[in-house]
Amino acid sequence: MFGARCLLRALRSCSSAPCPRHRPAARVSVRGALGVQSANGERVKVQGWIRSIRSQKEVLFLHVNDGSSLESLQVVADSSFDSRELAFGSSVEVQGQLVKSPSKKQNVELKAEKIEVVGNCDAKAFPVKYKERHPLEYLRQYPHLRCRTNVLGSVLRVRSEATAAIHSFFKDSGFVHIHTPVITSNDCEGAGELFQVEPSSKIKVPEENFFNIPVFLTVSGQLHLEVMSGAFTQVFTFGPTFRAENSQSRRHLAEFYMVEAEISFLESLQDLMQVMESLFKTTAMTVLSNCPKDVELCHKFIAPGQKDRLEHMLKNNFLVISYTEAVEILKQASQNFTFTPEWGADLHTEHEKYLVKHCGDIPVFVINYPLALKPFYMRDNEDGPQHTVAAVDLLVPGVGELFGGSLREERYHFLEQRLARLGLTEAYQW
Repeated sequence: MFGARCLLRALRSCSSAPCPRHRPAARVSVRGALGVQSANGERVKVQGWIRSIRSQKEVLFLHVNDGSSLESLQVVADSSFDSRELAFGSSVEVQGQLVKSPSKKQNVELKAEKIEVVGNCDAKAFPVKYKERHPLEYLRQYPHLRCRTNVLGSVLRVRSEATAAIHSFFKDSGFVHIHTPVITSNDCEGAGELFQVEPSSKIKVPEENFFNIPVFLTVSGQLHLEVMSGAFTQVFTFGPTFRAENSQSRRHLAEFYMVEAEISFLESLQDLMQVMESLFKTTAMTVLSNCPKDVELCHKFIAPGQKDRLEHMLKNNFLVISYTEAVEILKQASQNFTFTPEWGADLHTEHEKYLVKHCGDIPVFVINYPLALKPFYMRDNEDGPQHTVAAVDLLVPGVGELFGGSLREERYHFLEQRLARLGLTEAYQW
């Protein structure tokens, strides 16, 4: 209650005269207001932060943004509304009529009847300056404010739209969303690069665990999904995963979100690849359709020259080559690689990027990897001396591997043989 009173007391009204009685204004987002095709004086209320302010003799122009859109909404007010409290960075609530704008730069504008300053801002002391392109390293000093910048705002909106598109794709395809545990005793990757979870209390009993066994932050939800796929034919999860890799590169993050899925009764890699390609294209097209301005900004300032590449990927069917074909392509390349390509060795990022470029900058599926490179549970192709498994990686331009998957080995005697060869028979006895 005390906090509510303080908030109400902090409101500042910049209205110079009492407003006539009107029906309550409908609250709309800036994006919603900008999307109105034919504004006819509807009374609306917009809340956000001032991005710019310009005062003339009889007219005051404000640009207000609430994070819902890269574009700001122009507010036109009588000069009597002008106040020192109306400054760049201040949070405001504006009520008025949404009308057609005479300017060609925007479709609509808000004719203000009432402006309230919810939170003041000292523009001179504010670290984010109007019309300045601050380096990302500078913005790292202000994590609580950097999301107000155009670049970070666009990246976060694109991420949000992509996340929603991924969930929508799986839902529309009949998948059941599973929340796999974040704290688990499983080491799904088997690499030992785990964050162990322990109580923060300084008083600990030696050799005693909170859960009676050591537990870790998850590196993958795969094992839990495999269990669920025994009851639901199609399942997926999309959550945080953690890797204790001491690396500062963008390819090795301590925390990241990962999409994982399991499909029962799947009998061919072709069916699996179709799901991967559809997921990629559906998500990308949804982002391009719903965030065109944000994507344009990213192409301009973050990844120049990538717009045509993305559209090129979406217009073409993804290619498919075998691991053996990929190695032959790499061996014949004129480029010198840090890691010499040879059959039986894993493909490195430099190899993956070259293969995509060789294929015309179209995403390419690499299938049928050597048995020795992949986990024991991948299905044996029984293909003679080279001995491969039904595994697939999707390589995309500029990145390399984006998706990975495989058919599971369902033949019990094959699993027994592989476990025996790996010396894991006792560990997997029931």
